Amino acid sequence: MNKREFLKKAALMTSASILPSSTWAFSNADKLRTAHIGVGGMGMEDLKAMAAHEAVEVTALCDVDANRLAAAQKMFPKAKAYADYRVLLKEMSDGIDAVVVSTPDHTHAPASMMAMEMNKAVYCQKPLTHHVSEARAMNKMAKDKGLVTQMGIQVHSFYDYKLGTELIRSGIIGKVKTVHAWSPKNWGFDGPEPAGSDPVPGQLDWNLWLGTAAERPFKENVYHPGNWRKLLDYGCGTLGDMGVHIFDTPYNALDLDVPYTVKNKCRKPTGFGFPENNIVTYRFPATDYTTKKFKWVWYDGPGAPKKHKDLRLPNNEELPDQGAMFVGEKGRLLLPHFMQLPRHIVKGKYVDLDLDKFSDVGSPTQDYGKESNKHYHQFVDACLGKDECTAPFSYAARLTETILLGVIAGRFPNKTLHWNNATSKFDEEEANQFLEGDYRSF
Repeated sequence: MNKREFLKKAALMTSASILPSSTWAFSNADKLRTAHIGVGGMGMEDLKAMAAHEAVEVTALCDVDANRLAAAQKMFPKAKAYADYRVLLKEMSDGIDAVVVSTPDHTHAPASMMAMEMNKAVYCQKPLTHHVSEARAMNKMAKDKGLVTQMGIQVHSFYDYKLGTELIRSGIIGKVKTVHAWSPKNWGFDGPEPAGSDPVPGQLDWNLWLGTAAERPFKENVYHPGNWRKLLDYGCGTLGDMGVHIFDTPYNALDLDVPYTVKNKCRKPTGFGFPENNIVTYRFPATDYTTKKFKWVWYDGPGAPKKHKDLRLPNNEELPDQGAMFVGEKGRLLLPHFMQLPRHIVKGKYVDLDLDKFSDVGSPTQDYGKESNKHYHQFVDACLGKDECTAPFSYAARLTETILLGVIAGRFPNKTLHWNNATSKFDEEEANQFLEGDYRSF
């Protein structure tokens, strides 16, 4: 079943008694009724952070793992519990205002699109989608329906990242020539596809976990819980996990659109797992904040980043474990990931920052809980008409598309792919097959 057929079927399931969102979705201006799809791992963190807002009423919970669902139910005993998000959306259409999607990547778009079809506000974890075509479709639907949306990149609202954005836009290092970004995390798998099958744990609905992805036999410790990011059918590798966070501030600060070329230096594709090491080079159209020949280099996996003169720090200091380096015409700006202040470097020496000039973005803090909740609560307040989201799908879709183009380039090692933003196609026809995927009926 292709994506269009899936969405048509989803619309039929949820079409009864659905009114435009402006007439009813947020009729009670003091409360926001939320449904949470995926409540284990990051989904549990999303649930707790969203529920910490005094206006939120957690109304429905959904997870394909009964143990994780039970843990969430203990916290919110009044919320209705479901294993299948489609059933939740059908039965709770009149009882929810907003949907939080915190599933593995391959279910982001199917669940979010169904919720948006019902005129629900959506908070979806990063990366926004598993396929480029889905990112564009989600952006279009959110725009057409005028929905409140937010992608789950909570560091977008952290002080140090907002400060980094303002520093770059102030021209402190001049126009930016290059960005280097890195993470040594290893959400790749260079081994073979596992053979055979294992019994499905009693608490897990394997069919619902697979959702629209191709059917596979269950293997213990391969997919669920927690290892799906490594695998082509379900995740987006390290680039799709940490890359979204670390790309976000440079991407936003430089006002970038999608790239016109991308090249991934990595091992040959196996058809099952992502490469464990990637060096991805992007070329972007110039903006007011970049030089004409601006480029971006991403490094991930064990040992990342590779040594480079642009990454040398004063006093022979070690680079932060993860982060980004802006290389400008008048110096460099190091932005660690995360909750560390940016560092201004000129001619091989650190230069003190005058933070008083940037007091509009807040003040330094090391309180992760307080900082993290800001992004979630911004979404709640936007739903209630009291704020605006800073990572809506109009922004998140472009950032995710950029990330996913690098992921696709991993299937064509060391080959430069040329992306046509207007047609949403590669010039290299063989790469276009990976822009979308078939949806399994389940």
